Amino acid sequence: MSTFKHLSVETLASMMEGGSPVVVDIRDALSYHQGHIEDAQLLDNDSIQSFMGETDKSASVVVCCYHGNSSQSAAAFLCQQGFQDVYSLDGGFEGWRAAFPDRVSR
Repeated sequence: MSTFKHLSVETLASMMEGGSPVVVDIRDALSYHQGHIEDAQLLDNDSIQSFMGETDKSASVVVCCYHGNSSQSAAAFLCQQGFQDVYSLDGGFEGWRAAFPDRVSR
C-alpha cells in the first residue's frame, strides 16, 4: 500500500501547468462554492463513492482542505482505498489563495 506525500502550493502550480492532477477539495460545500483551486472538485460524503469508482487509481490525486491538516487523513484514506499517487497540499486552500489569488475559481 502506498503512502501519501506532502506537496507545496508552488509544486502543485507546476504540476497543473505540465499535466492534470486530480485536485479534490474536502472543505464544506459552502466554502468550496465561495472559492476553490481552479478545476478542483468537491469531495464529500455524497461524492466519495462515485469518485472512487470513476477515478483512475494511478492518477495523481491532490487533497486540499483549509490549511493542510485534514487533508492528511483524507489522503491516507485514499491510499488505503488503492490510490497510488496521493498528495496532501501543505497550506491547503488558504495557502493556495495567498500564493495564487488569480487562480481561484468560484
